[in-house]
Amino acid sequence: YEIRLSLVGSEMCIRDRGKVLATILFVLAFQAEVFSQSITWKDLEDVSFEEQYVDSYQDWFLVPTFGETVKKLEKTTLSIKGYLVPIDLDGKIYALSAYPYSSCFFCGAAGPESVMTLLFDGDPSRKYKIDDVATFEGELHLNKHNPEEFIYVLKHVKEID
Repeated sequence: YEIRLSLVGSEMCIRDRGKVLATILFVLAFQAEVFSQSITWKDLEDVSFEEQYVDSYQDWFLVPTFGETVKKLEKTTLSIKGYLVPIDLDGKIYALSAYPYSSCFFCGAAGPESVMTLLFDGDPSRKYKIDDVATFEGELHLNKHNPEEFIYVLKHVKEID
């Protein structure tokens, strides 16, 4: 067995079987960290809600309790496909929904676990129309305390479709 690695102008050859196996395992582990995990909206359903009164708003809000499946996804880079919902007139703030607008969270036809905020680093690469379908990659953040934000926030977003 032999592996040749080229790293920034230098080449290394590995002939020992144990070192070859160790190198392969290292590369696979590194690759798993670099590439995003693809999820579906079903993966985000491990959440329950409880109504709580928020004094500063003098109103009731649904507060999420995330299950273990969802907690494991927090701060991981992942990709997810959905329907776009523009939030502002300038086309800079978007939500991603599991369902088309006619049957999504905004119409009361789905739960808060079926929509997420997309936060781009800078302006989005293009303007999206309502119900455009696209796949995005970003870092998932769970929001339990800010009632002005969706419970799922995808940061550092880029379209990969």
